[in-house]
Amino acid sequence: MTSDITLFVNPTAGRGRGAQAARPALDALRDAGLTVRTVLGHDAADALRRARGAVADGTGALVAVGGDGMVSLALRVVAGTSVPLGIVAAGTGNDFARTLGLPVRDPAAAARAAAAALKDTGGRAVDLGRVTGGSAAAGAAAAGTATAEAGTRWYATVLASGFDSRVNDRGNRMRVPAGRFKYDLAILAELAAFRPVPYRLTLDGGRIVEVDATLVAVGNGTSYGGGMRICADARTDDGLLDVTVVGDCDRTTLIKVFPRVYKGTHLDHPKVTTYRTRTLALDAPGTTGYADGEPLGPLPLAVECVPGALRVLAPATPGPA
Repeated sequence: MTSDITLFVNPTAGRGRGAQAARPALDALRDAGLTVRTVLGHDAADALRRARGAVADGTGALVAVGGDGMVSLALRVVAGTSVPLGIVAAGTGNDFARTLGLPVRDPAAAARAAAAALKDTGGRAVDLGRVTGGSAAAGAAAAGTATAEAGTRWYATVLASGFDSRVNDRGNRMRVPAGRFKYDLAILAELAAFRPVPYRLTLDGGRIVEVDATLVAVGNGTSYGGGMRICADARTDDGLLDVTVVGDCDRTTLIKVFPRVYKGTHLDHPKVTTYRTRTLALDAPGTTGYADGEPLGPLPLAVECVPGALRVLAPATPGPA
């Protein structure tokens, strides 16, 4: 194990919490005896270039400071390599950190946990989701991903499509209000306009499921949106994706079911069906996919679980998400 590591910082995460979290994280890592290089890009493409340079130079770990969007960027650098990823969760959602049982919005504690795991075991292996498709290629190219990788996108938590992705689409188009409140307004607007969508799912290249659905979520991790346990039974070490299908709901049913997502009790509702699969082909008209909160573009998309694709600096046994 090398004691030289890289701190990968998003200063805008959580409306500035990323920048505030960087200093106590840096101090805690140095107090643990590590030599720390800080990477702070001017934009996503510049940050990726700098982080890739650190990995190429032999950094002992990449420690991402920010939210799930920053983790998504970091995956483009370390997924499929032997370089472990540490997470100092300082964003809005922080769902991957929750899934791994890591401290949230406590940068010093998160940095100490990363340092301890690095020194103790060097990290543990977890699965990742990998998405392929033309729109994933376009998104990767826009973020500066190398041509050989341009058709793929890694994700750690949940791929969302349907009602939840439409809320994201609408919220991203709204200039005001700022913060989470605009997504609350986007939910109300989408509820007024919502209609179920015809989906076609192909599981493990064979079984085909055609269903009118409110949403389909494909989980490597358990939650998205800051603790909504849409794929509550998902594990990051079983080599499988958990697929949650919320069927043809009217608005009244959706309003009743959706709050249950925070505890994961929605999985028992008769309108909800779940599947476990290693690969999934996902298609629906006029529907955008999001993974780790980042847009992938319109369906169709192909998704697969890649076992052990990432080493994370996290406890051997994850805590509650």
